[in-house]
Amino acid sequence: MENSNERKGMPLLGESFPEMTVQTTHGVFNLPGHFAGKWFVLFSHPADFTPVCTTEFVAFQQRYEKFKALNCELIGLSVDQVFSHIKWEEWIKEKMDVQIEFPIIADTGAVANTLGIIHPGKGTNTVRAVFVVDPDAKLRIMIYYPQELGRNMDEILRAVEAMQVSDNNGVAMPANWPNNELLGNRVIIPPATDVATAKSRDEGVKNGEFECYDWWLCHKKLS
Repeated sequence: MENSNERKGMPLLGESFPEMTVQTTHGVFNLPGHFAGKWFVLFSHPADFTPVCTTEFVAFQQRYEKFKALNCELIGLSVDQVFSHIKWEEWIKEKMDVQIEFPIIADTGAVANTLGIIHPGKGTNTVRAVFVVDPDAKLRIMIYYPQELGRNMDEILRAVEAMQVSDNNGVAMPANWPNNELLGNRVIIPPATDVATAKSRDEGVKNGEFECYDWWLCHKKLS
């Protein structure tokens, strides 16, 4: 009997990335298992041989080594056949002198529907979605852009790095980290959730462990 409490539909933050078999320009992958032990960014684009998407792929490729330095892989996706992806890669190499090194999923629509990224009113075109998945295959970040707006790859790179720092240090990350207007590259200590912890913040300030604007807004340098 089906569990009536089981939720179906697009994945939500903190849930496991859906298991799927995909055809890519690098062969058939089983996701998320293909990237086991790594972070990965799956990003969709509306279509091959389109101007904004071309600028995005060049931008992702130019930062690919920086992503890999964070133990993070890239994988693109659109509802196009694999030979379209291959010819588009060849065009980018010929015209832009940029070799796309990461795989691109040739989707039939099944993956896009599973992830909820078909653009309303645009046929089979996918929105510019970004899914950041951690080494435990948990979906950590989702960002959606309209067809008309190209993404900022430096922000995606920053987000991956910030999540890794947060996970490794048990801290929260301020706006625009590591260039926050108030805290610079300092990180935020999670707010106290009980009276005893709130009162202990004064002791932490005295010991030089961190600084506080108030008991609920404390920050420190990364060790």
